[in-house]
Amino acid sequence: MVVQLVYETHSITVDNERGIATGWLPGQLSARGRALAAELGRRRRDDGIDAVFASDLMRAVQTATIAFANSGIPMRLDRRLRECDYGVRNGQPVAKLAPEKRARVDVPWPGGESWRDAVARLADFLVDLKRDRDGCRVLVIAHSAQRFGLRHLIEGVPLEDLVDAPFGWQKGWEYRLE
Repeated sequence: MVVQLVYETHSITVDNERGIATGWLPGQLSARGRALAAELGRRRRDDGIDAVFASDLMRAVQTATIAFANSGIPMRLDRRLRECDYGVRNGQPVAKLAPEKRARVDVPWPGGESWRDAVARLADFLVDLKRDRDGCRVLVIAHSAQRFGLRHLIEGVPLEDLVDAPFGWQKGWEYRLE
């Protein structure tokens, strides 16, 4: 059988609007982010979703809670879906981190993890998802590290190419886990 995985990023945060790389800090949705989370719920509630899995970081939890409150769709939080840990650089301006992203594919951020470490967490999550949710359609709400990871693990795109590419937001991405 197969798991149908729908991936959505957490909604827009105050940090996103300020150009801050939140990393493992909690983050808070902005007013625009809360409106977009509600729109996500309207878009996905009747989309055949059997379960929602979200990062346990506050911005993903807020997105999932706003989108699926009172929907009856079970929601699970999973720390393996966290953003890359930028270590001592969590909460710094994106512009300061951007020049180092490629160098951090295999070398951890100071006090944090590498992009490949974050993708390994996702890979472990996907193994469990395939085992436990065969035949289901699930929604994952997470961060850019998981978008990179899905493209790398499922589509075979080199991680080095993904971390440097612009992040083109859209209304979800769909994958088949076989």
